[in-house]
Amino acid sequence: METSSGGSSDEGRRIFKVDTWCSQFRNGSNPWMARYIYALMFLIANLLAWAVRDYGRGALTEMERLKGCHGARDCLGAEGVLRVSLGCFIFYFTMFLSTTGTSKMRERRSTWHSGWWSAKIILWIAFTIIPFVLPATVIRLYGDVAHFGAGVFLLIQLVSVISFITWLNDCCQSDKAADRCQIHIMLLATMAYVICLVGIISMYIWYVPQPTCLLNIFFITWTLVLLQLMTSVSLHPKVNAGILTPGLMGLYIVFICWCAIRSEPGGGKCIRNAETSTKTDWLTIISFIVAVLAMVIATFSTGIDSKCFQFRKDDNQDEEDDVPYGYGFFHLVFATGAMYFAMLLIGWNTHHPIRKWTIDVGWTSTWVRIVNEWLAVCVYLWMLVAPVIWKNRQMVVGAV
Repeated sequence: METSSGGSSDEGRRIFKVDTWCSQFRNGSNPWMARYIYALMFLIANLLAWAVRDYGRGALTEMERLKGCHGARDCLGAEGVLRVSLGCFIFYFTMFLSTTGTSKMRERRSTWHSGWWSAKIILWIAFTIIPFVLPATVIRLYGDVAHFGAGVFLLIQLVSVISFITWLNDCCQSDKAADRCQIHIMLLATMAYVICLVGIISMYIWYVPQPTCLLNIFFITWTLVLLQLMTSVSLHPKVNAGILTPGLMGLYIVFICWCAIRSEPGGGKCIRNAETSTKTDWLTIISFIVAVLAMVIATFSTGIDSKCFQFRKDDNQDEEDDVPYGYGFFHLVFATGAMYFAMLLIGWNTHHPIRKWTIDVGWTSTWVRIVNEWLAVCVYLWMLVAPVIWKNRQMVVGAV
């Protein structure tokens, strides 16, 4: 009996390797390819929300359900984005409920995750249409909830980034790779710090054209202070976390600071060439496309990183029949990502005027980014200091 089972399992794995991607798509046997299809559907939802916001106001005005806006242009665009976002959220949250807890490839829920694409595409289209017949009160309620959901997405992404940086540092400092990677660590850390300093200097040049730009001066200077603080704590003898992790974290917080300042509304005196920032040119269009793709890639990469959220380590080795990543977590990240892209497209404010071909613009967006930067530093410092605190506490308890 065991021999027969083992033979069928080997045969299944051999078919999995030999079958073409097209046949795997039909039979639902490739969870690795499935994640790209989900990401493509997420990208289409992003583009649909943008099209509704920038070019769908005429159609939205004719809809009876949107009369709560009283014809307000910005309100209609924001509600259109929220309706598309709600449909995307419902789809991925349904997938989350139907796949969470899946552990083996042979389970029916695994087949549902990786296959049945005709049914899921019909379901996705239906969920996209349904929010457009809901009353405006429901959409406004979803908009309030989406603020929280987008914050959850940022937190998940933050933990994923810090986990990756820590994992990379642990790999480089392991006994097997310590001697071989020492030079690479120094080069990578030096490069990271150089890029951080160049980025900070560039932000001073471009976003502080005059001494009256006190807010931008505070954002940039405080980022430099946080970089120094992370480095000092990491190099403390009791922590001894090395120089690579604070350098990579420095890149992350400098990037967030840059995104925050870039989110400030155009036309101000604290941005060079501010008069051209209100015009839609090819650079604005390229920046928008890059931002949308970056958002989809960030959601995609975070969705397959479920192991960094396991609070209990599993010492058992992975079996060949185990799922390659957490299906439920993957869809949950995309569900919160649907709320996040809605907030980016409306500037975290349903009545904030958004210019065409822009994303994540407004003072609310700026402060969300800044708070995210400060939170990232707090989480990183806690990850460094917590083991030392717990060790000292255990020593005190043991001595008593």
